[in-house]
Amino acid sequence: MSAATTRSRTPDRLCAEAVDLARAAAEEAAAPGVVGEHVGVLAEGDRVVTHFFECRELGYRGWRWAATVARASRAKIVTLDEVVLLPGPDAVLAPEWVPWSERLRPGDMGPGDLLPTDADDLRLEPGYTGEDAPLPGSPVSEEMAELAEAEDAEVTAAPPARLPAVPSRGSIPAVAEELGMRRARVLSRYGLHTAADRWEEAFGAKTPMAQAAPAACVSCGFLTPIGGSLGQAFGVCANEFSPADGRVVSLAYGCGGHSEAAVMPKPPRPPLPVIDENRVDPSRCGRPRTPARYRR
Repeated sequence: MSAATTRSRTPDRLCAEAVDLARAAAEEAAAPGVVGEHVGVLAEGDRVVTHFFECRELGYRGWRWAATVARASRAKIVTLDEVVLLPGPDAVLAPEWVPWSERLRPGDMGPGDLLPTDADDLRLEPGYTGEDAPLPGSPVSEEMAELAEAEDAEVTAAPPARLPAVPSRGSIPAVAEELGMRRARVLSRYGLHTAADRWEEAFGAKTPMAQAAPAACVSCGFLTPIGGSLGQAFGVCANEFSPADGRVVSLAYGCGGHSEAAVMPKPPRPPLPVIDENRVDPSRCGRPRTPARYRR
């Protein structure tokens, strides 16, 4: 450990005693009456000390006024370096800034909002690529594409600048256009798994609604199937009275609006009472008759 490091841990005596100078500088920079008690001293380096004062300004709870003073080597006069307002250990701070791409949550988009996706988004993958080169002589081979372009150049009267911007004939994008595969990117396996996990958590078999349902959605007439690999485990609910109406639900999900739960169970009929308290039994009125043996 060097001597400079050892000296920097102990505040310089003259700088540490310059509390009045530091307070005057803090009061000049702050509003009147907001500089509070002296709460600490910190050695910033050789003959450089920072004095901390309590901040009493509203909205800055836990913040401190920091006035840094210093003196030159072999000098006895302490001078002011800077005054700033710094947060203390218990200061109320704003949350850490998060980029909008990480701050966005499902349901935040409104009408007119645009959400651009990155070129390397893990949820997407190219819908068609040129990795598989066509065989020579095939309709999409390079030789056939050159011949097709030559024929177009002979029969086209308009200059190339006026031609519409369409994929060149014989190319992979042109074939994809003819087959109806106009999407440049499609869901990747990662994108499929994340979507399935998200839908399973919202409308899956482990939800309280599904646990209390009379049957699963796989046997419900209101379930609308979807295509693709996700259709093997999910569908769309079309029951307007269901809490999942218009939502993608798991085939193991269920609710009380199941199509086969239309027959409601009859209310239980209580058994007949042992003692009929609603019936009135006739009784004799008047003075009871005395037995003959007790007569005189």
